[in-house]
Formats: sequence, structure tokens, C-alpha cells
Amino acid sequence: MGLLTKEIERVPCTVEISHKFESLHAHVRFNDGSVVYPGDEVRVQGPEIMAPFGEIVTEDREAIILRASKLEQLWTRLTGDFEVMELCEFSFSEEVTL
Repeated sequence: MGLLTKEIERVPCTVEISHKFESLHAHVRFNDGSVVYPGDEVRVQGPEIMAPFGEIVTEDREAIILRASKLEQLWTRLTGDFEVMELCEFSFSEEVTL
């Protein structure tokens, strides 16, 4: 992997989709132990997975990991904290409403 070049990896993965009252989540686990680093992109191949309410669906799929170049990794590390702050919403007011 060079300063501006990207690498593509195809890895087997397990996708778990939960659509329960207690937990609504989607997790991807790489079966070969691959690790995703800052700036990398992951695409899971195959059709959309829909879990009916109250169930957990688990499927084996293939994932494509598009590894970030060294420059993209550096940029992601430098600007990552600012992007996390976009997820925060702050409100300061004198009135309290429920």
C-alpha cells in the first residue's frame, strides 16, 4: 500500500441483524480475523437482509474491504474527532420540558 494507492481485500464475514424491542443492531464479523483501520471502507455483498420484528437473522456473506491509502489514513486520524462532534447535539435553555 503506497501513499496514494488503495488495496482491495475480499474476506468471508458473518452478518447479524437484530430487530427486537431490546436490541436493534447490525453487526459484521470478519471470519478470517481481518481488522478495519481508520479510513477503510467495508461493503457486504449480497441482497438486503430484513429481520422480522422480534427475530435475529444471521447470514454468511463476503465483504469487500477497500483499504485507505496512507494519506487517507493520516487525514482520517487528524479530522476524526471533528466528525464525531457532528453527531452531538447540544441545547442550552432556561426552560425544562418533558
